[in-house]
Amino acid sequence: MAGTAEKKLASLGIALPTPASPIANYVPFVRSGSLLVVSGQLCFGADGKLVATGQLGGGVSIEDGQTAARACAVNLLAQVKAALGDLDKVARVLRLGGFINSAPGFADGAKVMNGASDLMVEVFGDKGRHARSTVGVAALPANAAVEVEGLFELT
Repeated sequence: MAGTAEKKLASLGIALPTPASPIANYVPFVRSGSLLVVSGQLCFGADGKLVATGQLGGGVSIEDGQTAARACAVNLLAQVKAALGDLDKVARVLRLGGFINSAPGFADGAKVMNGASDLMVEVFGDKGRHARSTVGVAALPANAAVEVEGLFELT
């Protein structure tokens, strides 16, 4: 039986994908006490392809970047579900860290990251409000436009 968070995802038309396997020497998540740290997730869509590639401010629009950040957030939630079995075990989204593949001078990374932040609030309500860092980077794996990592408090 789906919990509250999964019902909210379903109402948004979102089905959680099978979580991606690590592409290097790391694990997708680490649980320590009441904390769950989820490794950075790229902007893979439901079809397994990147939602957006390239640099923001250099061919990728802010809107496409927001869509990519939202896809990263969906992939974060897929990892959380794999770790916990139930998204309702999330007591709070504590922090998101966003990495925006940015052309020189691109200064709107925070607007791009809203795609991920907004989804957390849509799914978890006030428990989804979180601290956040957004960093512009020169490149990301597979030329992805966005990568997002997360820190969650558990019940």
